[in-house]
Amino acid sequence: MKTYQETLDWMFAKLPMYQRKGASAYRPGLERMQRLDQYLGQPHLAFKSIHIGGTNGKGSTSHILASILQNSGYKVGLYTSPHLLDFRERIKLNGLLIPKEEVISFIEAHQLFFEKEQFSFFELTVAMAFTYFKKMKVDYALIEVGLGGRLDATNIITPILSIITNIGLDHTEFLGTTRPAIAKEKGGIIKKEVPVVIGEKDKATAEVFEQIANGLAAPIYFSNKPNQVWHTDLKGHYQKQNIETSLTALDHIKAPLVTELTTLKGLKNVITTTRFLGRWQKVNESPQIILDVGHNLEGIKWLASQLKQLSYKQLHLVMGFVKGKNIQELLRPLPPDAKYYFSSPKLDRALEVAQLRLELASSSLDLDFYPTVTAAFSEAKNAVDPTDFILVCGSTFVVAEVLEFVEDKIR
Repeated sequence: MKTYQETLDWMFAKLPMYQRKGASAYRPGLERMQRLDQYLGQPHLAFKSIHIGGTNGKGSTSHILASILQNSGYKVGLYTSPHLLDFRERIKLNGLLIPKEEVISFIEAHQLFFEKEQFSFFELTVAMAFTYFKKMKVDYALIEVGLGGRLDATNIITPILSIITNIGLDHTEFLGTTRPAIAKEKGGIIKKEVPVVIGEKDKATAEVFEQIANGLAAPIYFSNKPNQVWHTDLKGHYQKQNIETSLTALDHIKAPLVTELTTLKGLKNVITTTRFLGRWQKVNESPQIILDVGHNLEGIKWLASQLKQLSYKQLHLVMGFVKGKNIQELLRPLPPDAKYYFSSPKLDRALEVAQLRLELASSSLDLDFYPTVTAAFSEAKNAVDPTDFILVCGSTFVVAEVLEFVEDKIR
């Protein structure tokens, strides 16, 4: 039997992975996923699923709902991507990572078929999640869309509820260059006669969703839980919208064990229940160090808004990006008097430091460049006073490298 690490090495080496390689590994379309699902005995039919798409907040919304359902006594599967520290974060059961033995046995049992058919990394992980959830007889599975919606590998499911959190201009090379065009792609998860909850009502995109839903006789609901204060261990102010979306969704999931008490308990304990990482995650108190996977314009705007609520002597921003981002646009909402520490995460689709230098050559910001993410983070830590504030953001992969570095130091 292979070890867990050997199994991961095979997966990362043999299977095209968009999150690391970019466009060359992007495999839109459902035919391969349907063929894989058929080969495995259609595991997606064995459980109730809730499908979550959108530009930002789909991971948070998935984890919030999982926490509430789990605290209500249900057995809950959770499929999200990408991971930060361990591949198994993508597939959880009641907050616990899928066992290493399950990953190994799944790959070993079907490796020849996988190699012959040349499935993508994402397709394989979706199939692994569905197979595991079927085996464990979950009551509900929260399934996060990978990219887009209409052509995403997760879209073979017919859920009991679809959720679309919001629409922003991200992955425009694949999904379209306008918000209505992107809404049309993400609206592809809406299914015939299946209710859909929309987290953010915006005229330009609401009309698109309503048109799709009406054509499929799918009841459509917009988030409707405003002006309330929720007690939660999710600390980002931007989580308010995700909580409102989740609570609206609960009205239409109709899970009888969910009560007001279990809902409040689930909201209060999202991180501890689901082991959620990378969302306004505090890893140090003095100076305060926060990690957040905000990586597109809407996400950065939310972070900038959060920073305005805080008091600190000096802000230090540790950042890196993947290719295809408008860096000048991403930096515009952030405080101009911050100190910036730029580097490049360790993956093929990372925006290299040399390119960053070129793009920011005329910038008036206080910025420096470093060969690695950990070097940038270490320099920021060395430069701070106890009353300063460090925020790590710009890419999921930058956050992952810093989180791994911090945890290694703790160990």
